[in-house]
Amino acid sequence: MDNNNGNSKGSNLRWWILLTVIIGTFLGRLDQTIVNLALPKIMTDFGLTVTSVAWIATIYILANAIFVPIWGKLGDQIGQKKVYMLGFSIFIFGSLLAGLAWDLNSMLFFRVIQAIAASADYPTAMAILALTFRDNRERAQALGIWSSSFAAAAVFGPLMGGPLIDNFGWRSIFYINVPIGIIGMLMAATFIAETPKKVRHESFDWWGAITLGISLSSLVLVLDQGLTWGWMSASSLACYFFFVAFLAIFVKIEYHHKDAIVDLNFFKNPVFDNVLANSFLVFMVLMGSIFLIPLFAETYLGFTATQTGLLFIPMAAALPLSAAIGGSLTGKIQARWVLIVSGLIATVGLFMFSWLDPRSTAWAIIIPLTIMAFGMGLGMPHRTNIIASAVRPEEMGSASSVLALVRNIAGAFGVAIFGTILQDAEISNILNISHTSFIHSQNSHVMAQYIGLIILKGQIMAYDRVYVVAAIASLLAGLTAYWIVEKNDVQPLSEEAKAMAEIG
Repeated sequence: MDNNNGNSKGSNLRWWILLTVIIGTFLGRLDQTIVNLALPKIMTDFGLTVTSVAWIATIYILANAIFVPIWGKLGDQIGQKKVYMLGFSIFIFGSLLAGLAWDLNSMLFFRVIQAIAASADYPTAMAILALTFRDNRERAQALGIWSSSFAAAAVFGPLMGGPLIDNFGWRSIFYINVPIGIIGMLMAATFIAETPKKVRHESFDWWGAITLGISLSSLVLVLDQGLTWGWMSASSLACYFFFVAFLAIFVKIEYHHKDAIVDLNFFKNPVFDNVLANSFLVFMVLMGSIFLIPLFAETYLGFTATQTGLLFIPMAAALPLSAAIGGSLTGKIQARWVLIVSGLIATVGLFMFSWLDPRSTAWAIIIPLTIMAFGMGLGMPHRTNIIASAVRPEEMGSASSVLALVRNIAGAFGVAIFGTILQDAEISNILNISHTSFIHSQNSHVMAQYIGLIILKGQIMAYDRVYVVAAIASLLAGLTAYWIVEKNDVQPLSEEAKAMAEIG
């Protein structure tokens, strides 16, 4: 099947493929965010503590991070469609099992199945799109719209989860994946053609996968739990040690394996490295910001969870819209200039959050969110497209798995760093304000109000600090994009891949 011919049928097929992989990406990411809303209900039903129920979310993040590189490599070796379909089918099965879970242990086991399956989507979906859309401008648009679905799912999680849980119970958030997943899998079987496969000369790099998995799980675990444990606690220090030690072992293994799970030669390409660094900053800011906004809206503005979810609708619309606009600029404006403007626009939105106070209206959140999302969405197609252009088509799965890994870790970093800044700033602000404030009353009611106002002011000022830091990080991402030079041509298929690919 030729997905790239110039006629109308071929063109329409390409966009159907885009819609197909968006469904898979959206479901996998949505499941990571929507479950957080259900944790209180699950905790009550299973009789769990807050600490134990949190592992339902944590275990998903860990398993997802570990298996992304494995699926990416397998996609390159046996074909992206096979891996995509396998991951999708396992995800549907895992969702059904999670909905039937009867205690914490069963839930954790089924969440691992879900996460392993969901991690197959990102590297294979990107490779499928990059090989389907061979025109540089079209490919940038497609990759940009698809990438924005990753962020949009984080927005729709709270929006969809609240009504589902309230009306049908927490198990419904897992069951809903089954019919949507089946539709997505049928679409994949119908529209997606198999992609080029790489000739295997070596056995699969299992030792590389194992050592990388241990290293990544240690890093993600400390990022997720470090604020609770304490960043210099024994548990955190153990995680740091395992992360560094097994990363060193992994690098040594990869240098000697002829078919490594992560080709370290990728990192010899300065364009590849610069895009990864830029993506890290952008997703760190994006995910950290989204994480804190609901806390502010519900704690200080008195919004319900459903009302808070509604605040994110304009953001969800702005992301794919700006991604499509950014993609249309491919070939007209150098990518680095688009990325610089993207960073500057997002910086404006983030800085506007530093003006929030308890008297703020919904618009004080909606407008900055929309500006930030529009700015970040503008650059998404270019980051993904540059990565796709920097490697050979038969290496697309491995390269995209590295990008996915960087984005996932960046999101975890964002939540951890911004959460720590917020906590430290609150304590520091409250102490500073209390040292410079006086009250001339011994009335207990007045004293209680006085203490409450000091705490409130300290907490609000802490959000100011967080979003100033976020704005600086976004500005840095924009300015450093100047050193990203896009490769305009699309890498040709190697003779090896041409011999194996069935594209005719």
